[in-house]
Amino acid sequence: MTGDAAAGSAERDERDERDERDERFHHLLKTFEGRPAATAGRAKDAVNEPMIRHWCEAMGDTNPAYRGPDAVAPPTMLQAWTMGGLSGHTDRSSAYDELLALLDSAGCTSVVATDCEQEYLRPLRPGDTVTFDAVIESVSPRKTTRLGTGHFVTTRMDVRANGEPAGTHRFRILKYALAAAPPKAPPRPARPRPVINRDNQGFWDGVREHRLLIQRCTACSTLRFPWLPGCNACASPGWDTVEAAGTGTVFSYVVMHHPPFPAFDPPYAVALVELAEGVRVIGNITGVPYDKVRIGMPVRLEFLRVDDTLELPVFRGEAG
Repeated sequence: MTGDAAAGSAERDERDERDERDERFHHLLKTFEGRPAATAGRAKDAVNEPMIRHWCEAMGDTNPAYRGPDAVAPPTMLQAWTMGGLSGHTDRSSAYDELLALLDSAGCTSVVATDCEQEYLRPLRPGDTVTFDAVIESVSPRKTTRLGTGHFVTTRMDVRANGEPAGTHRFRILKYALAAAPPKAPPRPARPRPVINRDNQGFWDGVREHRLLIQRCTACSTLRFPWLPGCNACASPGWDTVEAAGTGTVFSYVVMHHPPFPAFDPPYAVALVELAEGVRVIGNITGVPYDKVRIGMPVRLEFLRVDDTLELPVFRGEAG
């Protein structure tokens, strides 16, 4: 037998053993089905108008059937009359606690209520005395959920009013072992930093002050961008700066889809913006969806703080 075959056989054996163990445990859990969770329980209060009023106010229910001398209780209050409050009920049986303890011992120490079902047989009226019995109706096989792996436990409560059947309330919980937390995603890579040198230092100093500075040749007054050590028009090394007004139009653009870079969220639009001063600047387009960017679209300069150490000039589109 090859190594792969041996590993596969061992994995199957382990899976079969786990399934058999789960089946034995579920058989043990099923012995609790039909056992009482509460016997001859009695509501602490008779059906009464103040509780009906409070319920209706909380629910925003203004149905006139719940007011006046012939009032009935809202049907969905069925469980409210059977609840034990903070002090609980003394008529609760031990079977339910034993079942939960057994699930705890198997690692199913977490619990969440999942749903309830109610059936109404007759209306409850002020003055009715409410009694009930509760039974463990079912325990599911092992289930895997997003919360974790465990068993659904359903209890059924049969409610009576003055000895007459009034309704049935089923309540279902999941007792489960908390799923292992997914591994944390690695921290997002930092956005690449611009290369700053003595030729463009002044530009980035301006960005920090929220100013977009354009070089101007002091010999021929030609504006240039990006920053360069000499004039393209006359080769003069002398220059000063003018501050861009911040308005312009999209001269050209691309939408980046692929390849993706870890520090960016594609798709996004990158444009060559022609400023009102006549020079062209590359920058991201913000404020409009990437697929709404168009050549000739008016844009306005903004400054985007990427993180504590990086701020960039971008251009907000003004879609027509």
